[in-house]
Amino acid sequence: MKLDNLKSIEQMAAFLSGSQAIAFAVATTKDERYRFIETLLKRFNYPKLKRRDKGIAIQFLIKVSGYSRQQLTRMIKQVVKTGRLERHQKTTNGFEKVYTSEDILLLVEMDKRHDTPNGFMIKKLCERAFHTFNDAAYERLSRISMSHIYNLRKSSTYKNQRHHYEKTKANKCVHIGERRKPRANGQPGYIRIDTVHQGDFDGCKGVYHINAIDEVTQFEIVMSVEKISENYLIPVLKLLIESFPFKIINFHSDNGSEYINAMVANLLNKLKIEMTKSRPRTSTDNALAEGKNASIVRKIFGYSHIPQHYATLINEFNVSALNPYVNYHRPCLYSTTITDSKGKQKKKYRYQDMDTPYEKLKSIPDAKQYLKEGMTFEKLDDIAKAMSDNQAADYLQTQRKLLFKHIDEDRLKCA
Repeated sequence: MKLDNLKSIEQMAAFLSGSQAIAFAVATTKDERYRFIETLLKRFNYPKLKRRDKGIAIQFLIKVSGYSRQQLTRMIKQVVKTGRLERHQKTTNGFEKVYTSEDILLLVEMDKRHDTPNGFMIKKLCERAFHTFNDAAYERLSRISMSHIYNLRKSSTYKNQRHHYEKTKANKCVHIGERRKPRANGQPGYIRIDTVHQGDFDGCKGVYHINAIDEVTQFEIVMSVEKISENYLIPVLKLLIESFPFKIINFHSDNGSEYINAMVANLLNKLKIEMTKSRPRTSTDNALAEGKNASIVRKIFGYSHIPQHYATLINEFNVSALNPYVNYHRPCLYSTTITDSKGKQKKKYRYQDMDTPYEKLKSIPDAKQYLKEGMTFEKLDDIAKAMSDNQAADYLQTQRKLLFKHIDEDRLKCA
């Protein structure tokens, strides 16, 4: 029997039970299928059918049309109410794609330049690229949300371009320096300092990186030494302290013997710099330095062994590329202390408070008073504007490649 010859509910029931063969072809398009359902419901006068017969009719339509019971129920309701079955389909292209493959590739290059920083920093760098340095390519990315940066990093376009890895370390004690956490009270010049060792190989020690960060502005100076004995460390510490554009008031370290010794104490006394050290069982006392060790030093130099005699070469890289980039072109998050109605204080890191260390220094009220004698913001502005953020990052990556290429070539010669 053909569908057009279907005359009774009993024939539908027989078909559903498998005792009646019906030759049917319910349209190839949605419009034709809708017309078929409308015609069948009208032919059997569906509203007047008994409850049992309505059930059979619905089961039959589910079988031959392929629609679900819920959808058919809606269709029947429309036919009963209006006498017609109309399609109301809105065809859309789904979510509109805002960020193109070119934007994702720009994000890849940005992450390569700046060693995959957090979403806050990438958003700020994109904004600066477009608004401050007028790079039109970053127009869309300058409006991106921080959460969507991580979505794009998960995309296949991004993953096809790059892969990423990471790690950290700890230290001892003596009676030099006061055991307490320094209180900067919004004043620059309170530096946190720590040492990062570049690994051992076959019993040979690697180079040591001295990492010093100002607590308020996050102004950072990285220096490298062959050894952490006084003969090597003291000259580098002098250079490090001179490299900060503002006066140093406090020098805070952990309890490592490279800093807690008479030579360093004498140097700081001569320079009239107060010396403090971390308290026992208080890991957060030098947390800023530890965090920067991971986010700056380890990202730049990695964990592999670098022989000690490359310290001078690495220092040239630090002075020419790393330190200017970190201080003038790499945005940082700064905490804001919120006090609730009960007096409980909580630190928040707000995106609107994000700045480069140099911009943070300039934003301090009456900042000029903290600068060293002979140092001016005009001179510092010339350094900050000599390159854009991306140009500084490109220069950093180029110099790093040259540095490690030189180190690798030397290793091959000695192998």
